[in-house]
Amino acid sequence: MTKEKALSQDKPDRSVDTSGTCCPEPLKQAHRAIKAMQPGGLLELICTDIGSRMDIPAWCQRTGHELLRVEEEGKTLRYYVRKRS
Repeated sequence: MTKEKALSQDKPDRSVDTSGTCCPEPLKQAHRAIKAMQPGGLLELICTDIGSRMDIPAWCQRTGHELLRVEEEGKTLRYYVRKRS
């Protein structure tokens, strides 16, 4: 099974919808959600804030969480983040 196929079959352990909010709210909610999750858990973060395009990848890099993919549908961005082990 390819990595992409495996990712598409992963169901998020937690989904957080921050649509309609702007910086720093999406990042704060992502941090709060992932803190409550088990290591290796998958977070789906839904955003409409354009600033999240820079903020979420930078946050992942800084904290050691893995940004698996980003999906874009219109003005909505979905980030899939694996909590570090």
